[in-house]
Amino acid sequence: MMPRALRRLVHLVLFCPLSKGLQSRLPAIKVKYLLLAWLGILIASWVIYMQYASYSELCRGHVCHMVICDHYRRGIISGSSCKALCDQKTLTLQRCMSTSSTHQVYSGLWKERPVVIKCGIEDPVKIDGSPDSVLRQEMSLFDKPTRGTSMDEFKEMLHSFLKANLGEQPSLTTLVDRVITLADVNQDGKVSLAEAKSIWALLQINEFLLMVALQEKEHTPKLLGFCGDLYVTERVGHSSLYRLEVPHYLQALVPEALSSSLNHWLAPAWPRRARITIGLLEFVEEVFHGSYGSFLICDASPRHVGYNARYDCKMANLRSVASEAVVRGFLRGRRCETNADCTYGRDCTATCDRLVKQCNTEVVQPNLAKVCVLLQDFLLFGAPSDLRGDLEKQLRTCVTLSGLASQMEVHHSLVLNNLKTLLWKKISNTQYS
Repeated sequence: MMPRALRRLVHLVLFCPLSKGLQSRLPAIKVKYLLLAWLGILIASWVIYMQYASYSELCRGHVCHMVICDHYRRGIISGSSCKALCDQKTLTLQRCMSTSSTHQVYSGLWKERPVVIKCGIEDPVKIDGSPDSVLRQEMSLFDKPTRGTSMDEFKEMLHSFLKANLGEQPSLTTLVDRVITLADVNQDGKVSLAEAKSIWALLQINEFLLMVALQEKEHTPKLLGFCGDLYVTERVGHSSLYRLEVPHYLQALVPEALSSSLNHWLAPAWPRRARITIGLLEFVEEVFHGSYGSFLICDASPRHVGYNARYDCKMANLRSVASEAVVRGFLRGRRCETNADCTYGRDCTATCDRLVKQCNTEVVQPNLAKVCVLLQDFLLFGAPSDLRGDLEKQLRTCVTLSGLASQMEVHHSLVLNNLKTLLWKKISNTQYS
C-alpha cells in the first residue's frame, strides 16, 4: 500500500489545480506553481510513454537472437560468431540503437570487448507476430545456394552478384576470393552449404558488402564476425558527429536553434574537429575511385559519421553509401517529371530529361559537396579567427561543386586537397595532429 503521506502529496499535485476550494484559500502564486508542476508531470509522462512505445517498436533484438540461434542449431547457417552468441553466451546484446524495426542495431560485448551487433528481421506488420511465423519468414533468406551447388558454381554466383552490384571491375576475382575466405569459418579450405548460405544472405545487405569491399580502408569499421545474416563490427566510440540528438517526437517542442547551440557547446575542441574533418575528407577520397569502383554517399547525415577516442573519423553507418553501379541501375530507364523523381536514397539526385521523361544516370552533386554542407556547421563554429575567412571561402567553393563526375575529377581533387591542406597546416606539429 502507498504510505498515507505520499498519497496526500500525489493528490495535492494532481488534483489541487482543479480544486476551486483550494484555489480560494491559497495565494495565486502557489496555484500557478501547482499548475506548472501538473503540466510538467503530464509532459514527463508523455515522454516516458513515447520512449517505451518507441523502444518496443524498434528494439526487437530478442527476435534476432531467437531466429539466428534456431537456424544455427538446425545446421542451416554458420558463422564465426555463432558459438559465442548461441552456445558460449560470450557475445551479448546490450543497449538498443535501432532506428528501424527491420534493421536491429545493438551495442554489445564479445569476450569483454565492446562491439556493435546488427541484424535484419521482417517488418512486424507482414507477419502474425508468433515465433513460428517469424522463423518461416526468415527461412527465405537462406534459400541460396541450394544443395548440390558446386564450388565453381558458387564462385560464379558470387562473381555475377558482385558485378551487378559493383560494376565490371578488373579486381572482382580478388574480391570473390576474399568472400570465399571469409565464408570458410572453420578454415578447412572448403565452403559448406551452411557457410555458403550465410555469406550469401549477408551479401544482400548493402552495408556488409561495402564493409567487405572497403575493409582495408582506415575509416571503415572493422568486421569482427557474423552468424547467418547477423554481423558484428567494432564499436565506434562516438556514433555521430553531434552528441545530442533530439527524438523525433520532441523535435516540435525543442527549437532547432537550442539543440544546435547545445551541440556546439558539447562538441570537441576545434582542433579535434579539424582532425575528424580530415578523416572524413580522406574517406571521400577512398570511395571516389577505389579498387572496386566508385561509391556515392546518398545521405550525408551527421548521424552516419562517427569518431573514436583518438578523434579519428569512422563511418558509423554505411547503409546510406551505394555503389555507382547500383545508383545508375536504379536511374536507368526510370520515368520522371522532375529531378525529384530521379533520386536514389535521400539525396543522390540526377536530372530528368523532360523530352523523353526519363532520368539521366549521372548524379549531379558529388560526395564532396554533400560533406562540405555538413561541415559548414560542424567546422566553422569556434574556428580560429586567422583561419576562419579562408575556411569559409574553401567551404563555399566546395558546396557549389556540381556537374558530371567524369568531367570534374581534377577540380574535385583540387578542392578536397586545398581544404585538407588548410586544416592540416593549422593542427600539424601540435598535440592534435
